[in-house]
Amino acid sequence: MPATTQLELRLASRMSRLGTETAFEVLNRARQLEKQGKEIIHLEIGEPDFDTPANVIEAGVDAVHKGWTHYSPPAGLPELRQTIADYVSRTRNVPVSSEEVVAVPGGKPIIFFTILALIDAGDEVIYPNPGFPIYESMIKYSLGKAIPIPLREERDFSVDVKELASLITDRTKLIILNSPHNPTGGVLTRKDIFEVAEAIGDRNILVLSDEIYSRLIYDGDHFSIMSVPGFKERTILLDGFSKTYAMTGWRLGYGVMRPDLAVHISRLVTNATSCTASFTQIAGIEALRGDQSSVDKMSAEFKRRRDAFVAGLNTIKGFSCRMPKGAFYTFPNITRTGWPSKKLADALLEQAGVACLSGTAFGEYGEGYLRFSVANSLENLNKALARIEDWVGKNLR
Repeated sequence: MPATTQLELRLASRMSRLGTETAFEVLNRARQLEKQGKEIIHLEIGEPDFDTPANVIEAGVDAVHKGWTHYSPPAGLPELRQTIADYVSRTRNVPVSSEEVVAVPGGKPIIFFTILALIDAGDEVIYPNPGFPIYESMIKYSLGKAIPIPLREERDFSVDVKELASLITDRTKLIILNSPHNPTGGVLTRKDIFEVAEAIGDRNILVLSDEIYSRLIYDGDHFSIMSVPGFKERTILLDGFSKTYAMTGWRLGYGVMRPDLAVHISRLVTNATSCTASFTQIAGIEALRGDQSSVDKMSAEFKRRRDAFVAGLNTIKGFSCRMPKGAFYTFPNITRTGWPSKKLADALLEQAGVACLSGTAFGEYGEGYLRFSVANSLENLNKALARIEDWVGKNLR
């Protein structure tokens, strides 16, 4: 019998341009440590620690029993698309039709498909840095030119509109906004958004507005660039169900965009996933139409945890943390520890049993920071603070 030959794996060159999401890598490392018997407090993953609301679960289970287990149209079930259109019309105060909605398995496909559909080699995309790592990953994968707009602590991690304006060129094709922001918890105010819109002016530039945390704001109200006169047709709104309704595993998100672009995004859905699970979409209808008290309760609890965790961080030597206004993350400055971000994050995981992310997981301008998720119990957050303080006391002099 001939010997099996191990042939060289010849990857396409484009794979070298594809990044990753470090949160899942750290989660895997943390789980390996747990298998070795170490207790780890998980503050690395961006996932609500609440269960999906009971009414949404019941709607999904009922949908399975009623036969919603087959293909749906690539853009989503008409009932869900209309429900989303009604919701966005109400919350963003602009008229939206179902033809402008594309439902997808989670929020990431809207980033992926938007950039694939719009960006050619050399096209420039301005994106927040630090920011969700998939933005930069997909820009580079598509051979676009990634242009970071730094988000700085002294501006409360908001966009410097003058700096943004200086980055816009004739090659700029897309600008990515994210508010509330991952990883900093920063929020763009109505004034900020109007200033961004003014900086863009009448240029033929589209905006991908990632508003996945839009229901998790603790100070002020959410405002979308889609609501600015003249910008609805230039905005691709990204939103979904994972964060608001603790539905990360259900895989349900959506984009709202001009109908002629929605046709092409739907064609990418056809080629990539065919469609989103039908019973998940039925659950999504219930999530938007049903009782919203669970959302309010979860948001209030995240705020309580945020307040306590930020206060605790600010008592630890070398740490200083601004109060995030949205999402469920804290982004403390750790430059006074004298440790680089990744080295400190690794040490806290391996020696203190606290899993968090290096600010550099979100781009070069994240150096000097760590990201902690407060999507864990207050008891565990307090335990994490005690472990960090103990580690600092033993290792920082």
